[in-house]
Parts: sequence; C-alpha cells; structure tokens
Amino acid sequence: MWAGLALLTAMTGGVPPFQLLAMCFAVASAVAALVWLARGENPLRQMRLPAAVWLLGVGGLFGYHAAYFTALRHAPVVEASLIAYLWPLLIVVFSALLPGERLRAHHLLGAGLGFAGAVLLIGRGGLSFEARYGAGYAAAVACALIWSSYSVLSRRVGNIPTGAVGGFCLAAATLAVPAHLIFETTQWPRDSCNGWPFWASVWGPSAALFSLGTSASNTAISKCSARSPTARRCFRRCCWWQPAGPQSVGHWPPPAR
Repeated sequence: MWAGLALLTAMTGGVPPFQLLAMCFAVASAVAALVWLARGENPLRQMRLPAAVWLLGVGGLFGYHAAYFTALRHAPVVEASLIAYLWPLLIVVFSALLPGERLRAHHLLGAGLGFAGAVLLIGRGGLSFEARYGAGYAAAVACALIWSSYSVLSRRVGNIPTGAVGGFCLAAATLAVPAHLIFETTQWPRDSCNGWPFWASVWGPSAALFSLGTSASNTAISKCSARSPTARRCFRRCCWWQPAGPQSVGHWPPPAR
C-alpha cells in the first residue's frame, strides 16, 4: 500500500490535495465503521484516549498526507517522493530520544549517506535546485519530518486501539473539508482512466495502520519501510507509467505494444 501511494496520487491528475485527503480518509473511516459493525465492537470505548493522543494521531495523519499530496502537486513526482521517503532515516535518528534506544555510529553513518545521496539525486549531481519546485520540495521535507516524528512519538504513548485509528481517519477527513472549501476549487478526475486510480488511492490512508506497529522497535520499522521505494518502482514499471511533470498524470493508459 505504501508503494502504490505515489503512483496512484500522481495519476489522480489535478484533484486538489485537501479534496483528495478528505475523500480518501472518508472512505477509510467508512471501512473502519464496517469493521466495527462486523466485529460488534463499540468504537467509542476504544476512542476514549487522552487529548494528547488524539492530537498526535489526527495531526500526524492529516499533516503527513496534506503535505504529501501538496508535494506531488508542486514538484516532480520522483524527486518529491524521494525527499518524503527520508522519514525512515529520520526515525532512526529520532529514536535515540526514546528510552531504551541508542544511536550508534553506523546509524549516523547510514543516515548521513542516505541524506547525501538524496541531495545528489535531487540536485542531479550537484547542489542546485529549481526554484519553481521550492514549495513542493518544502512540503516533501515536511512529510519526512511529520511522519518520522509521528512514528517515534506514537511509541511513547503506547499501543493505540484499532478503533481509535478509524476515528483519527474520520477526524482528518473532517478537517480537510473546510480546508478544501477555503483554499481550493473542487476538481474531479476528468475520465475513467484517472478515476480508478483516484479511488484506489484510498490505499494510502490505510497506512494509518502503521501507527499500530510503532509499539515495536522504531529502528526495525524503519528498516522494513525502507523497502517501499523499491516496491514503488516495481508498481510504476508494471503500470507502464512515467511521470511527465509535476502537474501531470503521466502517460496513461499505457501505449500499445
């Protein structure tokens, strides 16, 4: 699901970030409600959490996806995704602040090499960046900082009930609606080819369940999540999709062979 988020987001075309966020999380919360009904659970009981936990959960999910969708709308998809996916490195660094965790020399060396590699790739072998993509790159940096901080802080608050994650999704969707109405103009996918990736992008908010795994070692999580970029490239190859620019949906449907 992580691996498909960039591809499916880019293929939604010009759907504004807050609108996309609101619809994706609305579907995610609806799915959570169906799960509650199927299991006969009382979601309100699982949502009785301290205000700090709600602030962390809703802020992490809303902030990350708003920044992520914004980054992919205002910068080249590949470069923006690369910056956003610095969060596994940041998890390793930030985990040193947790009790029982220790930052070792090889952690710092690996993180440093990762950051240096990202700078070189984005700068195309140098340190120069195109100013017109500045807003998108800044949003991508915010992605990395928000999700790494959210992941590390989630471990401090302990296990979060599954039902609470569904509530976080609903709250994030609710916040996105006024943000969309104030800052954006509603735009829908123009054709069926862009329509199915739009609905498929609800997979992205399903990554909210990632928060349930942060009760384990954050360094272990960062190692597993670092495999996502490789899987993402496989997704793109399988769909014969190539990014054609920061605002483009790429070449879709695939050319005849």
